Amino acid sequence: MSDEKAAIKDIKKKDVSISWHTMSSTDVLDELKTQTENGLSTSEVKARQEKYGLNELEEAPATTFWEMLWSQINNFVIYMLLGAAIISALLGDEIEAIAIMAIVVLNAIMGIIQESRAEAALAALKKLAAPEASVLRDGKRVSIPTAQLVPGDIVYLEAGNFIPADVRLLEAVNLRIDEASLTGESLPVEKNAQTRLERDVPLGDRNNTAFMGTLVNYGRGKGVVVSTGMNTQLGMIATMLQQVETEQTPLQRRLDGLGKVLGWGSLAVCGLVFVIGSVRFVLQPGTAQLFGPEGLEHFAELFMVAVSLAIAAVPEGLPAVVTISLALGMREMVKRHALIRKLASVETLGSATVICSDKTGTLTQNEMTVTRIWADGEVVNVTGSGYTPVGEFTNDDEVISLADFPAIKTALWIGTLNNDAQLEHAGEQAGQETYRMIGDPTEGAILVAALKAGSSAKALNQAYPRKQEIPFDSARKRMVTVHAVEEPEDQDISPLSGDDSKREWHIIAVKGAPDVVLDLCSHIQTLHNGDQKMTEERRKDVLAANDAMTGDALRVLGVAYRMVPVLPDEINSDSLEKDLTFVGLIGMIDPARTEVKEALTTAKNAGIRTIMITGDYPNTARAIAEEIGLIQPGHKVITGAELSNLSDEEMIENVMVTDVYARVNPEHKMRIVDALRANKEVVAMTGDGVNDAPAIKRADIGVAMGITGTDVAKGTADMVLTDDNYASIVSAVEQGRVIYNNIRKFVYYLLSCNAAEIMVIFLATLFGWPIPLTAIQLLWLNLVTDGAPALALGTEPGDPDIMDRPPRPTNEPIINKYMQIGILVQTIAITAVTLGAFAIGQFTGDGHIEFAETMAFVTLSISELFRAFTARSEYYPVLKIGLFKNKLMNWAVLGSLVLIFAVIYVPFLQPIFNTAPLGLAQWAEILPLVLVPSVAAELTKTFLRKKMKKDQNTAI
Repeated sequence: MSDEKAAIKDIKKKDVSISWHTMSSTDVLDELKTQTENGLSTSEVKARQEKYGLNELEEAPATTFWEMLWSQINNFVIYMLLGAAIISALLGDEIEAIAIMAIVVLNAIMGIIQESRAEAALAALKKLAAPEASVLRDGKRVSIPTAQLVPGDIVYLEAGNFIPADVRLLEAVNLRIDEASLTGESLPVEKNAQTRLERDVPLGDRNNTAFMGTLVNYGRGKGVVVSTGMNTQLGMIATMLQQVETEQTPLQRRLDGLGKVLGWGSLAVCGLVFVIGSVRFVLQPGTAQLFGPEGLEHFAELFMVAVSLAIAAVPEGLPAVVTISLALGMREMVKRHALIRKLASVETLGSATVICSDKTGTLTQNEMTVTRIWADGEVVNVTGSGYTPVGEFTNDDEVISLADFPAIKTALWIGTLNNDAQLEHAGEQAGQETYRMIGDPTEGAILVAALKAGSSAKALNQAYPRKQEIPFDSARKRMVTVHAVEEPEDQDISPLSGDDSKREWHIIAVKGAPDVVLDLCSHIQTLHNGDQKMTEERRKDVLAANDAMTGDALRVLGVAYRMVPVLPDEINSDSLEKDLTFVGLIGMIDPARTEVKEALTTAKNAGIRTIMITGDYPNTARAIAEEIGLIQPGHKVITGAELSNLSDEEMIENVMVTDVYARVNPEHKMRIVDALRANKEVVAMTGDGVNDAPAIKRADIGVAMGITGTDVAKGTADMVLTDDNYASIVSAVEQGRVIYNNIRKFVYYLLSCNAAEIMVIFLATLFGWPIPLTAIQLLWLNLVTDGAPALALGTEPGDPDIMDRPPRPTNEPIINKYMQIGILVQTIAITAVTLGAFAIGQFTGDGHIEFAETMAFVTLSISELFRAFTARSEYYPVLKIGLFKNKLMNWAVLGSLVLIFAVIYVPFLQPIFNTAPLGLAQWAEILPLVLVPSVAAELTKTFLRKKMKKDQNTAI
C-alpha cells in the first residue's frame, strides 16, 4: 500500500511540474486526455480519483491534548514549582503545595485554550473551496461536490462562483476573477483563454488560468481542471503552513532562561544555607545528640527553611503574574481594535523592528475611489475616499460648482449609465453611514463620484433606461450601452439639458481604455464651446493627460457618447462605435487610509521600519508608498520577478534597502521574511489574504485583518485587527512595549525582594545568628504580600517616551545591566534594614525570639510594599508619574498591609506565624527603616537615567 501511495505522489509531482499556462488549450486537453464535447466518462473519473485522490486539502495531524499540556509544563520554572509542591506536601505543608499546584494548573489551562485555536487555518482553507461545481461528465452538464473533481474535468464558471480547482481556461467571455485573497491584486483580473504565456510569468499575470478559492466577479467561462487538492496553488500554501514550525517568542525564551538561572542559583544558595547551618550545629557542644530527637528536629527545621527559601527565591507567582498581565494587556488591546490570539505574542509585537504589510486593505482602503477627472485640458480633483459618497470637486485647490464644468458632469453621466455596479447602503457603523459595492470596483467608484455630484444611478437609469448593450470585452477593452431618453429635464448633468428637440433620441454611451475610446471619436466636448471637431493636437492632449494620470498610478477610463435620432437596424460595434464625442478621462485609485501616514511616522520614531509587500503593479505600489511616506531615501522598489533572480545571500543584503515589493507570490513573501530574520530583525507580518498566511506564520508575529481578512489569515495570525486599521498596529506595538516593560517592572520588583529574603537568611546563618524569618513567614511574604503589588505593576500605562525609544535588541535579557544595578542596590538596602530590625528586636525583646522575628518580618514586608510604588517606573521619579495614580496599586498595598497587621495582632494567627504584637515604640523604630529602600530606589533612578543617556550618546 505504501508503494502505491509513493507512486501516486510521483505522478502528482510530475503533473505539478507542468506549466499549464505556457501551453495552448489544445495541448492542455491532449495532455490531460480529455475533450470539450463530452468531458470525462464515469469510469475515467473513478480511475483518476484513485490516482489523484479527492480534491480537498489535507490537514496536518492535530496536536493532542497531552502534547499541548507537555508544551505548557516543559520549562524549568514549572519543574521547580512542581518540585517545590511535592517537597512541601512531603513536609506536611499541604496548603502551600495546593497553592503552587493551583498556579501551575491555571497557567497550563490558559495556555492550552489559546493553543487549541492555533491550527484553525487549514479548516478555514477547506471552507474557501466551492461546495459544488458545474462540470461536464458523459456529455451532460451536472453539479457535483468539488471534492469529486479530478484533473481533466471540464468545468463551467459563472459570476459569483468560487473556482473549485486550478483551471486552465478554454473559454472566457468578459471573465473577471477576484484574486485579491491569493495574489493581493486589488482589482479583478481579466482573463483570456487564448493566450500562451512564458514559464516564469508571476501568478497574478497568468490570465489564462483560474485558481482554486478565488471568486468569479463578472462574466462566464469554461476550463479544464489541471490541478486538484494539495497540488493547487491554494494547496501549496496549505503545505507551506504545515511546514512552518512554531518557535518560542523572545519573551518565552527570556523567561525560560531567567527561570533556569534563578532555579540553579537558588538551589546553590539554599544548599549552602543548609550546609552552613548543619556544620554550625555539628560543631556546637553536645553533638552526641546529632541523630537524636533534638538533632533531627533541628535538621528538619533547617531543611524546611532551606526549602522555603528555595520557593521564595524562585518567584512561583511569576508565570501566573505574567499570564494575568498579558491577559489584562490583551483586554486593553481589544479596546484598541487588536485581538490577541496568543498571549505571549503581545511582547513580541512590542519588540518588532520591521512590519511587513500588504497594500490592499491594509495600507489602503480596498475601495476604488475616483480622485481625478480630466476634460478639455482642465483637471478636477475629487475629495473623499472609499464608497462613502461624501466629497467635493476642486480645481486649482478651490472648491468648484460642476455647473461651470459641463464636460466633467457629462463624463460622470456617461460613466454612471455605462455601468453594471450597484452601490447599497449597508447601515451605520461607529456613527458613520457605510456602503457596500456589488460588481466591478472601478464601476462602483464612478457611481460614488456621481453621487458626490448629486446624481444617483437609480435616477439616471430611470431617466435614460438601457435598451441595448455590447458587454465589456477584454480584447475590445470597452463597453457600450444604448439608452432611450424619457425624462431629461430631471437630470441636469446630461448634455440634453434644455434641448427639448432631442427628447426622442437615443444615447450611445461608451466607456473603456482611453486610447481605444479616443480612436472611435470624431469630436471632443469642450468646457464652454460645446462639441468641437477632434484634431490631432487635441488627440495628443488627451493622450498626454492619460499618461500623466497613469504615471500617478491611477487606473484611467475614457468616456464618450453619441446622440442618434433612430437606432440602427443591427446593433453591433460597427454601427454604434463611430463618430463619437470624446468627453474626458476618469482616474481612480485604491486610496491610502487617512490614518496611515501618521501611524508610519510614529512607527519610524519608534525605530520600526515598514515594508510594503503586494501583488499589485510597481507604479501603483510606489505611488501609494510615496504618498504615505513609506519609502526611505535611497531605498527602492522591486518586483517578484526581480526577487526570483536573487540568491539567498543577495536577498539578505537587498532586503535592507528595499521598501516595496510588487507583483509577488506567496513564496516571495516567505523569502522576504526569512531574509529579514537572517538580519536579526523581529518581523511582524500583516495581511488579509490566503497568500499572506504562510509568511504570517513564519514571522515572529502574524497580524491579520479582521474585516477583510480571510479565515485562513485570521486562523494563522497571532493578532487580528478588528478594524483593519494600520494605525491599530502601531497602537498595538505601543501596548506591547508597555506590557513588556510592566513585566520587567514586576520581575525587577519580585527579584529584588526575593534576593533580599535570601540574603537575610544567608547572612544570618553565616553570622551564626538565629534565623530571622520562619518558613511560613517567607511563604506568606512570597505568595501574598509580593503578589498583589506585582500584579498591580502590570496595569501601569507606560512611560511617556515609550514610543520614542528604539526596539529592544533581540538578545537583551530581561535583567539588563541597569536592572542588575537596581536589584543590587535594593538587595543591600532591604537586607540591611531587615537585619537591623532583627538586631533591634533581639536587643529590646527580652530574649523573646518571636519579638525579633516580628520586627524583621514587618520591616521586610512594609519596605517591600513601599518599594512597589517606586517600581512603577524604571527611570521616572515616582512623584513625576503620580504617587497614587495607580489605583490598583493603592488597593493592593492597602490589602497587603491589612494582612500583615492581621498576622501580628489577631491572636489565633500569632502562633501560626510565630509573631508577637508590636507597640508604638517598635513602630517608631521600624518606620524610618522601611523608607530606606524606597529612597535608595529613587536615588538609583537618577543615577541610571544619567548612565543610560551617556551610554546612548557613546553608542551614537
